[in-house]
Amino acid sequence: MPIKFGTDGWRAVIGDDFTYANLEIVTRATAHWLLDTAGDNPSVVLGHDTRFQGRAFSEFTARVFASLGVRVVLASRVAPTPAISWGALGYGLSAGIVITASHNPPSYSGFKIKASFGGPASPEQIAAVEERYDYDGADSYELQSLADLMDAGMIEERDVTGDYLDVLRERLDVDAIANSGLKIAHDAMYGAGRGLVADLIGAENVISMHDTFNPSMMGQAPEPIERNLGELSETIVREGCAAGLANDGDADRIGMYDETGAFVDSHQLLALLVKYLHEERGLSGSIVKTFSTTQMLDKMGERYGLPVETTQIGFKYIGKMIVDGDVLVGGEESGGMAVKGHIPERDGIYIGLLIVEMMVRRGKKLSELVQELFDEFGAHRNARVDVHTTHERKAAVLKRLSAGGLTSVDGHAVAEVQTLDGFKHLMGDRWLLVRPSGTEPVLRVYAEAPTEAEARAVVADAMKQMELEA
Repeated sequence: MPIKFGTDGWRAVIGDDFTYANLEIVTRATAHWLLDTAGDNPSVVLGHDTRFQGRAFSEFTARVFASLGVRVVLASRVAPTPAISWGALGYGLSAGIVITASHNPPSYSGFKIKASFGGPASPEQIAAVEERYDYDGADSYELQSLADLMDAGMIEERDVTGDYLDVLRERLDVDAIANSGLKIAHDAMYGAGRGLVADLIGAENVISMHDTFNPSMMGQAPEPIERNLGELSETIVREGCAAGLANDGDADRIGMYDETGAFVDSHQLLALLVKYLHEERGLSGSIVKTFSTTQMLDKMGERYGLPVETTQIGFKYIGKMIVDGDVLVGGEESGGMAVKGHIPERDGIYIGLLIVEMMVRRGKKLSELVQELFDEFGAHRNARVDVHTTHERKAAVLKRLSAGGLTSVDGHAVAEVQTLDGFKHLMGDRWLLVRPSGTEPVLRVYAEAPTEAEARAVVADAMKQMELEA
């Protein structure tokens, strides 16, 4: 199987395609990319998540880099992806590397590349790495021991996670949160975010869940979406928490619940961030959203006089715009978001606590802040179904959509079909998006409407017209 980077990194099953041999190929290619492009003394910050063999894979990767002449700052303990992204920028290094499979099942590991600016490597940079898998002379090096490379100063251990937490203490009002009397539930999903919320705002203020070291993750993919977080919702209500936070395996994504145990989706979180940063903190800049994200952000941009830009789906497109321009808030439907004043990277720990800071400063419950959005900008509710089908059925659906799409959905006439990344059918106060997976026989069907029932009805009718089954 070819080693191929997907939307955010290379991921594979441990012992199947994620082997030391393949890890060496990817690391070697990344090293030669840096040696060719990063000047005379290329360097990386390197960390790992809580998965099986994470530390061993990380040390092996460090040895390959250092043996080839790339200096390594090696995280001394488990590190969330945003800590490594911050480290690349904060330490002034050429790149960041994370051994993680993010939200994939626990049988997976992976390899993420972060650029020197503190965000995801660009598609062009990833392509340059992939081009070097068969680099001339790449096999002519001697893999040295970890101890020898540390003695030579080519590998240096550092508490990257601790340094990152110190930065968050500067950028968040953690004292106000800690002294507010609010109790927060945090589900680390056995991932790299375990213990970090309690570290920042005090263990006495946090109900920590699934925060032991457990590489098996109890067999559950650490993805902070509603269907995986029933226990968090129940804990919030039982323990009288003001909110609940959940992070994926490498803690760059966020899932949130309000004080009633109701899920607050990423569309609403992005809108809350725009309102808070612009109205309360007085910040401006563009709003950058992916193609599958709420139209409420467009309404907010118009109200506040802020430009709104839409990208293809994938945070790498947002990160590039943050680096190149003046962005207030950038984010995607799947729980990844970034804001002005922090790194151009998804950061589930920072974003979750920034929302809690908003609750404290506004003196409102999270449910009240969401309702305030709906009162000001209209109700916007979203639905999504990932349809697993056959390659033949997927091709037939795409052929039909390419020929003009659906003319009406759930009784609403389609006014326009946009094709930036999939097929988005606009119908006044609602929309439908059908987007194919690039590699699997999967079609992702998204919708937005004034109520959740209407959004689900849009999805259901579209699937019926396309002869798809959930």
